[in-house]
Amino acid sequence: MTIQEDLKKRILVLDGAMGTMIQRHPLEEKDFRLGWFDDHNQPLKGNNDLLSLTRPEIIKSIHREYLDAGADIIETNTFSGTWIAQADYGLEKFVYDINFHSAKIAKEACVEYMKEFPGENKYVAGSIGPTNRTASISPDVNDPGFRGITFDELVNAYEEQTKALLDGGVDILLVETVFDTLNAKAALFAIDNVLVERGLNTPIMVSGTITDQSGRTLTGQTTESFLISISHMPLLSVGLNCALGAEMMRPYLQILNEKSEFAVSAHPNAGLPNEFGEYDETPELMAEQIKRFLDEGLMNIIGGCCGTTPEHIKAIADLAKEYEPRTFNFPLIQ
Repeated sequence: MTIQEDLKKRILVLDGAMGTMIQRHPLEEKDFRLGWFDDHNQPLKGNNDLLSLTRPEIIKSIHREYLDAGADIIETNTFSGTWIAQADYGLEKFVYDINFHSAKIAKEACVEYMKEFPGENKYVAGSIGPTNRTASISPDVNDPGFRGITFDELVNAYEEQTKALLDGGVDILLVETVFDTLNAKAALFAIDNVLVERGLNTPIMVSGTITDQSGRTLTGQTTESFLISISHMPLLSVGLNCALGAEMMRPYLQILNEKSEFAVSAHPNAGLPNEFGEYDETPELMAEQIKRFLDEGLMNIIGGCCGTTPEHIKAIADLAKEYEPRTFNFPLIQ
């Protein structure tokens, strides 16, 4: 069964936060260096993507926890897996390794799970983050025309990441946490280049970020504008993640439900961060809020972002089983 066919039958559950789960492990600088970067001349602690190389058992165990909790789609540990993001650590040349091994770990976790539970379909989504630079906004308030990155540089970075994720065995490519649609367009252009070159039709998910209650992305687009800007691509789904908790995200998902011909996804935070940067929303409270999404028939894919754990995903998965998926206005592109 393809994921397109699966989506027509049920609501699929996406996993929760990788970073939140990594924080449960008491990691030190050496954990980010083991066997790969022992002599590297810059601090690496906090560069979580490296753990797919240095502590793969931790990453695989997190994937398994989410699968056991009921996730149907698990994301690779590659949110910062471009040379643009890794340049901050002087690790540009390790980008292929990071993405390839991250994808391989996630795929192994899915294959092992499906062997134990035949008949359950599990998928790997290659996580493609926005990078730490924006193509639409100047980082210099004194020079509004300046840009810290070019479109072509973004395309180059995303092509490299896409190739490695595909080589590692991902089933889906997920362009997520989009705060600048021009960055996302570069990612989609890069993905299209690679898929055409390889003769593949790997499904693509796109998930944007509404940064506050204004209902706009960081670069000023409304939800509908964001959708229109990327609808030239034959996407599997369009959705929203991060920045907001479930309750605050709901009005913008209603817009996607009304306007999108694609599947609609959401993976909200576990509420808003407190004064310590932590997320307090319990699995029960988050599931209660997400129930409103499901009651309104808004969802095809639902999961969690910052602050969510396997406990949150289990509560969401148990709930999602009781509902039919959102109906598409147009058939999915096969």
